[in-house]
Amino acid sequence: MNNRIIHLIRWVVGLLFIFSGLIKVNDPVGLSYKMQEFFEVGHLFFLNDYALFFSIAMNCFEVLAGVAVIIGWRIKLFSWLLLLLIIFFSFLTGFALFSGKIKTCGCFGDCIPLTAAQSFTKDLVLLLLIGILFFMRYKIQSIATQKSALFLLSSTVILSLLAQWYALRHLPFIDCLPYKVGNNIVEQMKMPKGAIADSMQIEFEYQKNGKLIRFDQDHFPPDFNEQYTYIGRQDKLVKKGNGLKPAIADFSLQTLSGNDTTAAVFAQQGKYILLLVQNAENREQWTIQLNNMLPKLQLKHIPLMIVSAEAGLLQPFFSGITLLNCDATVLKTAARVKPTFLVMDGADIVGKFSYLDADKHHF
Repeated sequence: MNNRIIHLIRWVVGLLFIFSGLIKVNDPVGLSYKMQEFFEVGHLFFLNDYALFFSIAMNCFEVLAGVAVIIGWRIKLFSWLLLLLIIFFSFLTGFALFSGKIKTCGCFGDCIPLTAAQSFTKDLVLLLLIGILFFMRYKIQSIATQKSALFLLSSTVILSLLAQWYALRHLPFIDCLPYKVGNNIVEQMKMPKGAIADSMQIEFEYQKNGKLIRFDQDHFPPDFNEQYTYIGRQDKLVKKGNGLKPAIADFSLQTLSGNDTTAAVFAQQGKYILLLVQNAENREQWTIQLNNMLPKLQLKHIPLMIVSAEAGLLQPFFSGITLLNCDATVLKTAARVKPTFLVMDGADIVGKFSYLDADKHHF
């Protein structure tokens, strides 16, 4: 094969891995949640606690492998590693596509969401390209000296680790989530233009005179009466929609007594703060920042509410502060750092920052 073609393939494969890795370096927590989704489908629940470690390591390796392939360093080793990795990825994306249990694979994080079909196609193309590099690996020579290659690759790993460390403490550099600054939560909850919902049909099962009878909601038997004994029902998909859904599907705030207060919170005049706390653990780590902020907020008459999946457990520690419950999955999406401050104006998100950066904001 022509050396120019091999050189071009190296650059295509290398840049794709670097690009994919850097997008996920921006938000390692997001990839860890996607890994947990795969673990749960595979009943590998014991791996959930290690998902963040796997995420950080995977992101570093993708960027490292991309750089190594481009400069041709240890290409025999990296061609093996990339071949095994892309076979594994192809299996995962193929499983997601054909099982239908996972809608998106997280290949490019939340910034460039791909469907399962798009992810599987991408992996098949990469499998072909990496396969070519694998069989041509003996013809590839490094364009860097051993010393310069080691310096470049070690710098790549260190910078990838530092970037992820920063994102874990201070939120992602680029927020690609629906809860980013500038978005309106109510608008994000609306169905997008052109969305077509799935068409479902309810099929009932009844028993009459020892016989099982099935019918849908539009075709009840003409003699339907108390002689029919209800057995069960099934919701059947008649026609699949186009998959377009609201960016935010389940945001709601409840009082400790269980009343939905979302509309009332959004109806407030002026700025207010939502402190998103996923659970009641580690409250000592952020209580200092909260106590330092409260006098500034009170001076400017800016209300603050703590939103948690376990608001009731926080009640003994925060008297005088409004506590609201919210779904844990929503909080995982909205707050990559635990906890995260949302500065709100109605339903508009006008500010967002980690609790570690609370002292830098003066409103």
